[in-house]
Amino acid sequence: MMRQYELVERVQRYKPDVNEALLNKAYVYAMQKHGHQKRASGDPYFSHPLEVAAILTEMHMDEATIAVALLHDTIEDTTATRAEIDDLFGPEMGKLVEGLTKLKKLDLVSKKAEQAENLRKLLLAISEDVRVLLVKLADRLHNMRTLDHMPEAKRLRIAEETMDIYAPLAGRMGMQGMREELEEIAFRFINPEAYRAVTARLAEIFERNKGVLTDIEKALSTLFEKHAINASVKSRQKKPWSVFRKMEAKALSFEQLSDIFGFRVVVDTVEDCYRALGAIHTAWSMVPGRFKDYISTPKQNDYRSIHTTIVGPSRQRVELQIRTREMNKIAEYGVAAHSIYKDTGGKTNGAAHAISKETNAYAWLRRTIEQLAEGDNPEDFLENTKLELFQDQVFCFTPKGMLIALPRGATPIDFAYAVHTDVGDTCV
Repeated sequence: MMRQYELVERVQRYKPDVNEALLNKAYVYAMQKHGHQKRASGDPYFSHPLEVAAILTEMHMDEATIAVALLHDTIEDTTATRAEIDDLFGPEMGKLVEGLTKLKKLDLVSKKAEQAENLRKLLLAISEDVRVLLVKLADRLHNMRTLDHMPEAKRLRIAEETMDIYAPLAGRMGMQGMREELEEIAFRFINPEAYRAVTARLAEIFERNKGVLTDIEKALSTLFEKHAINASVKSRQKKPWSVFRKMEAKALSFEQLSDIFGFRVVVDTVEDCYRALGAIHTAWSMVPGRFKDYISTPKQNDYRSIHTTIVGPSRQRVELQIRTREMNKIAEYGVAAHSIYKDTGGKTNGAAHAISKETNAYAWLRRTIEQLAEGDNPEDFLENTKLELFQDQVFCFTPKGMLIALPRGATPIDFAYAVHTDVGDTCV
């Protein structure tokens, strides 16, 4: 278990003027309050809030957010009270901890009206202070990492809830690294057989193509050196859930997938992004219809990058992402990368709160709240919010009113097979 000084040192690496006193006080208080409590794994309960705090240090969050992570279960699971936390840490942090306490009771597999009302509360809490979302997602991520210790029925419920709500919400807020990890763990529990099959096949393909990937990486690095572009080139492999979802949506076999592997090119400036793109397209043929410029037109979650696919040195398709270092950080950590609560000296209010609200992802959240929180009954709110989260899908209803989710571009035959194999067979 991480020691007190180790947590402080983690934060000092990216924030030298860290408020050590705040972190030390939160660490000691939470550890004493949780005392001898144990998790399902048998580990000390305090190891959980500590791991949540550690996840937030990876996102370079400030000490106030990390302190809230340390405290987030104290009101719910110990003798701590809101008044006590207000007195020791201030009312703003007390409000955040109490808000997370209420959200801990979120249960999206309960009665539909309750699910919807809890989701509404979650989004409203996030819209008031984005740190609620960051701590909540870090909390969910650590719980997913330790899900093996839960009873099977509970594991499945939590995994489905994560795939339905938390992973898409992380993606919508631009936190791609967290979204991918949540999806992968959830996939492993929801469909373990498919997960094992896809993972094994990906490992086999990677082993077979190691030499080719090394050659392409060298060729790209040599090209950028020739054009005096300071660039780091790194190969990337699609995750099992991403591959499985694409195969299911498009009825493809592994052999038909052309973009299991790709490369990420990270450069210093926006100008270098376009210089690198020009050099690549001059050296190799571009695959038509596979170019997207998310720098000039960012995604709603503030994602920016240039995507292109070329016919590489060995005549295979190579998918490339080109972005600056800042864009790379935003692609990984989303709203957390926008210097949220910067220069507040560990305080929990101030002008930095407005900074967080300037991001496209956070603007989406505010719009969602404004559009959906007023006037909708709870069930409508739940469905409308899911439609916002899953904007890359289309939804169809069966004659009996069952909702079927399909990828955009799906055909009526896809819908028929989604209802039942026999129904699909009658259409072909």
